Amino acid sequence: MRCVVFGATGYIGGRLVPELVQAGHRVRVVARTPAKLTEVPWRDRVEVVDGDVTDHGDVRAAVADQEVVYYLVHSLSRHGFADIDRDAAQVVAAAASSAGVERIVYLGGIIPPDTELSRHLASRAEVGEILRASGVPTVELRAAVIIGSGSASFEMLRYLSERLPAMVTPRWVHNRIQPIAVRDVLYYLLHAAGLPAEVNRSFDIGGPDVSTYLTMMREYAVVAGLTRRVVLPVPVLTPWLSAQWVNLVTPVPRALAVPLIESLVHEVVCGEHDIAAHIPDPAAGLTRYEHAVELALTRIRNAEVPTRWSDAGTYGAPSDPLPTDPDWSGGSLYEDLREHHICADPRTVWAVIESIGGENGWYSFPLAWSLRGWIDRVTGGVGLRRGRKHPRRLRSGEALDWWRVEHIDRPRLLRLRAEMRVPGSAWLELGVEPDPVGGSRYHQRAIFQPRGLAGHLYWKAITPFHSAVFGGMIRNITNTAEHVADSRLPSG
Repeated sequence: MRCVVFGATGYIGGRLVPELVQAGHRVRVVARTPAKLTEVPWRDRVEVVDGDVTDHGDVRAAVADQEVVYYLVHSLSRHGFADIDRDAAQVVAAAASSAGVERIVYLGGIIPPDTELSRHLASRAEVGEILRASGVPTVELRAAVIIGSGSASFEMLRYLSERLPAMVTPRWVHNRIQPIAVRDVLYYLLHAAGLPAEVNRSFDIGGPDVSTYLTMMREYAVVAGLTRRVVLPVPVLTPWLSAQWVNLVTPVPRALAVPLIESLVHEVVCGEHDIAAHIPDPAAGLTRYEHAVELALTRIRNAEVPTRWSDAGTYGAPSDPLPTDPDWSGGSLYEDLREHHICADPRTVWAVIESIGGENGWYSFPLAWSLRGWIDRVTGGVGLRRGRKHPRRLRSGEALDWWRVEHIDRPRLLRLRAEMRVPGSAWLELGVEPDPVGGSRYHQRAIFQPRGLAGHLYWKAITPFHSAVFGGMIRNITNTAEHVADSRLPSG
């Protein structure tokens, strides 16, 4: 079949595309920033088109000549996400109908009956209604918490369980929930493309276990080899207050934590299993919760996490071109430029550059870096806890602590765009090139484009710390590269 995937740079979309390719489908993916897909392993096996899901022209071009539309888009972390998602769904529904698309497949959330829905679940339900009313046969798969390495729900569960041996919790931790392994979500999505045209409805999908968030945390601790977690429920902890705590303790930023926590106030359990009449359960059965956790932790330990929640997009960061690009229109710009000759060869220096961040650190003043990360978390930003997928290799578009990899020209240049909360736009460039006299020349450039008076004051306030932060970074990166180069020399 000819399938077009909206949301291919997201957590589920990035895992579904290779499954579709493996199954023999011809796949077209739509990305607002195609550069994010430059280094994914399946890039050369699909057609990538540049498009915005809210742009009528882009969407019409994307769905032309396609049989199946996979709609995996959600603007949860953006202000006014319900309006954005409604508009996008209407654009896709109209374009799919006009193009004669044969099937729409959409992943939503389980909708609890007879209750006022959270903003998140209400938006998910509304999108499903729009797509089913399009005139194109639509399958809406409704899932609760998805358990898989890199999912926002799993990361929230993981960090709360690992970092807090004792915790106070709100009443919603006792609500029933039916988690599902990401592998089973992908199984249903893959097979939904082939359903007959008369199927136009929603289906609840879930794993074999019905649990509570409290039980899930305790069972996670057992699988992860942690000591038993002590949990003290406190009725006064509202979803909003809970989200602030999640923002501080886990990598999930407040913009994403608030709607996720609001949804956990509901009991989200499958009301039916009608999907089995159309798509039989996997041959080995649906994945038990404990096994799903084991699989996720194995992938994390082996640095084999293909997608993460943070891949989907930026959280408050601008998308403008770098202000030093030739087509930039001008304005205020601050830079901190440094370079250094190093005896190590360029590839050795590059290996150090590309391993920056996450558990490897930032080769700078640790206390200042950590303090800035905490300030960002307290103000609702992403902080440092997003880490990195792989300890040594980066790809364009992925999150790296409070940065996002905007451009990578291996083995010469790494450009990072800041996603921390600052009154302006910030970039950090790290580069290396051969030095004509031998060895390498390392280049480092911090760029800041202020926004208003606050932006100018911010830069001037942090300028006295540049020597410790950026000076320490260039000194430690070059020293590390030289140490690695020396360790490779034959002894004696």
